[in-house]
Amino acid sequence: MSRRKRDGMTAQGAGQRAWSVAGAASALALLLALAGAPAPARADEASGTAGAAAAERGPVTNLPVPRYVSLKTDEGNVRRGPSIDHRIDWVFRRRNMPLRVTAEFGNWRRVEDSDGQGGWIHYSLLSGVRTVIVQQDATALRARPDGAAPVLALAEAGVVARLGECQSRWCRLSAEGGKGWAEKAALWGVDPDELRD
Repeated sequence: MSRRKRDGMTAQGAGQRAWSVAGAASALALLLALAGAPAPARADEASGTAGAAAAERGPVTNLPVPRYVSLKTDEGNVRRGPSIDHRIDWVFRRRNMPLRVTAEFGNWRRVEDSDGQGGWIHYSLLSGVRTVIVQQDATALRARPDGAAPVLALAEAGVVARLGECQSRWCRLSAEGGKGWAEKAALWGVDPDELRD
């Protein structure tokens, strides 16, 4: 079996991605289950919405979908479908990596990373702690949410930072001992219209 590594994750070869009859049956079961009633939210996943206008709610947690969460562990298996019977397609290998939840089924969440890669992961591997990934190299962390404010530090592309307050164009970040305000346009893990206190 061939495996390839990319930015903190490992994938099985594309030749192994053929759908099976069991996979199709699981997909049908998933669609039928998603029509069910919502259940109480899980405390470890509760986080900010992935956009102020997000009106759709997850059928399991009743939290907004899509929404952002982070990887709680150093490693998380990402499966083709929502059960341990489904093959592992990806292994995320970066604690605190921001992920977007796009669907829910029982104890499983369909997630994607900043490159749109992902699949189904068990909810116990996710945290409601909000993080972002810096996408532009040499992103300035400023003393205030103002382009003329003094630069406190420069963040390299790929840095994962904890997300704090967000205003219309700026978010407060903390990473590896450094803190400052960065422009939202340089970040993945927060929506352009999202505001946070």
